[in-house]
Amino acid sequence: MNADAKDDLRKYLQTGRENLVWKLDGLSEYDIRRPMVPTGTSLLGLVKHVAWVEAGYLGATFGRPFPEPPPWQDDNGESNDDMWATAEESREDIVGLYRRVWAHSDATVEALELDAVGHVPWWDPARNEVTLHRVLVHLVAETDRHAGHADIVRELIDGAAGWRPGTDNLSSHDPAWWEAYRARVEAAARAHG
Repeated sequence: MNADAKDDLRKYLQTGRENLVWKLDGLSEYDIRRPMVPTGTSLLGLVKHVAWVEAGYLGATFGRPFPEPPPWQDDNGESNDDMWATAEESREDIVGLYRRVWAHSDATVEALELDAVGHVPWWDPARNEVTLHRVLVHLVAETDRHAGHADIVRELIDGAAGWRPGTDNLSSHDPAWWEAYRARVEAAARAHG
């Protein structure tokens, strides 16, 4: 693998990071924390989750643990601690954490070759050996997956939709067109329901 491949993966990861954080822009503290679906998914919770996922994959996996401990205890009996923001955690806290994770992760990527070997501590020991290349591909997919979740959650909150700042990637139509379009999609679904 060459430096261009590493640069490509870094660019895609950074774009996903920025797109995820962008979904918080212009919303109130309540709206970024609101659980919008039955599983409790919130915008700020998605950012917190992706921050800790990345901290693990580009930290401990390569013997370069992220220096900050997670704000939860593994033995507290709660699951999904990384998926929501507590009342004590601010937007600035979580976005700041994510940006510190970026810096730590970027230093790991810079220091290692794409074929550098690491071990994912929470994977089965029989299959936990990975390369930096594999981890970067995994993180691009993971980050983009959750950025897609954030797209839907944001649209549920205030109707805002789009891929990234300045590029919404949507057909340019007025609200009446979108309402008629949605009605056509609903009618087609009902025809098979």
